[in-house]
Amino acid sequence: MASEDNKNNNIEEKKEEYKELKGMGFFRKLKYSIFNIERYPEMATEGIGKALSYIAKLVVILAIILSIWTLFQTNQMIREGTNYLESEFPDFSYKDGVLTVNSEEAINIENKQFGKIIVDTNTDSEETINQYLNSINESGTGVLVLKNRVVLKNITMIGEVSYNYKESLDSMNLTEFNKQDVVNYVEDGQINTLYFSIFVTLFIYSFSMYFINTLWYAVIISIIGYFTMWILKMRMRYVAVFNMAVYSLTLSTILNIIYLIVNILFNFTIEYFSIMYVTVATIYLLAAIFILKSDLIKKQAEVMKIVEAQQVVKKELEDKEREKEKEKEKEEKPEEKNQEPKEKTKKKKKENKGNLNDDEPQGSNA
Repeated sequence: MASEDNKNNNIEEKKEEYKELKGMGFFRKLKYSIFNIERYPEMATEGIGKALSYIAKLVVILAIILSIWTLFQTNQMIREGTNYLESEFPDFSYKDGVLTVNSEEAINIENKQFGKIIVDTNTDSEETINQYLNSINESGTGVLVLKNRVVLKNITMIGEVSYNYKESLDSMNLTEFNKQDVVNYVEDGQINTLYFSIFVTLFIYSFSMYFINTLWYAVIISIIGYFTMWILKMRMRYVAVFNMAVYSLTLSTILNIIYLIVNILFNFTIEYFSIMYVTVATIYLLAAIFILKSDLIKKQAEVMKIVEAQQVVKKELEDKEREKEKEKEKEEKPEEKNQEPKEKTKKKKKENKGNLNDDEPQGSNA
């Protein structure tokens, strides 16, 4: 009875936990993913859709922070660049998707805040363009201005962001302008429309790149986790392990957000941050697997105790049954003893009668 009560209690607890998980919000999952890793298997049972939705929300936060900061940098660059345009930069013009700068050689500008700025509207050579990009990548941050597009590079970005003039400016009905028009455009505040377009483009790009990158890390970590389970002789579907790997990336993603903010404010860089990113997530997943293994061992031990208890109870019941049978046998034996003397006395009486008949004289002898 005690074991059945325990089973019922466990079932009720599991039902309550399931209801709790079913109605769990983003922030509670965030908390569990960092501080309650023993809940990973339960959260993994919600399915891959819930796991992807959760990590997508984290990446949205990261993409918004990155986009706002990049937009802020762009605004500062445009404000400072406007002064530079008026005083030092050569004349230029834009028409039908083509920018023309009146300079025969490429213009190189070094800026502590914005990095390396290269302007070359004469080249069509992909080799030359790649050399410019490599030069910007070495400095970490910079801008490459070409005749048909502008390429932005930031330390916080994965890769570069490229804007095609025609696609970006036609949506704002800008098909033709020159140097003075740009100065007037910035000073009149009409550039806010361009800022919104830049923000949307940055957000879509940042979200797509970081989301794909995060899923790739989840695949790598889940493979490590799956082989660990195989070594520990634990059976679990790969999809469930992948879901657990997604939740294990929570702290790494938050650290990535903090790192971006610190990098933005103090220009602080960590050379092997990506390795630390994967290592932290892997430790979380392996810890969850070992906790799960420990729980399984405990449950097996509890089951063994229950089985042993049932065997003891069964033995006690069998002993009681035997005792009852023995008591019944004891009660029946005295009756048998009483019946035996009666039968013996009857036999003796018959024998005595027979003897008396033999002693009587028969016929003439009488």
